[in-house]
Amino acid sequence: MRLSTHAAVFVSVIGLTAGLPISAGHALDASRQWLAGSAIVDALSGKTIEGSYASGRAFIERYLPDGRVEYVEGNRMIGGHWSVTEGTLCTIYDNDPTGGCFRVTRAGANCFEFYFAARTEAAAPGPEDRKPKWTARGSIPGEGAACQDGADV
Repeated sequence: MRLSTHAAVFVSVIGLTAGLPISAGHALDASRQWLAGSAIVDALSGKTIEGSYASGRAFIERYLPDGRVEYVEGNRMIGGHWSVTEGTLCTIYDNDPTGGCFRVTRAGANCFEFYFAARTEAAAPGPEDRKPKWTARGSIPGEGAACQDGADV
């Protein structure tokens, strides 16, 4: 796992893919704040997230302590690396153009929301004149109450 300005620790709730729908109208609620890079690492390193996208499509993403990421959606599994770069969680996949960097916030003690910020670590944290767009949410299995279905994000 790497932790630096341009090549650090991640996953793309979280491994979120390039072809995923990005919901146009979901800005960050003023009561929520972006997790700092160290908080993202503390919360996700060595953990698995089970989540869903705005479309309802389910995914599982594992953020291994060595910086590797495993992404599963249906019968599709891809690997890559995760990093925390410029305050974003980046999931970059091996031989697959999907992934990107996401701002992360908590919508509950065990509910993470991911907002697309940039396609690559080099482009993180994304343009200052564009707000990140809500993409997905997920929880760590076995660590308390999960995200509520149908929540207004």
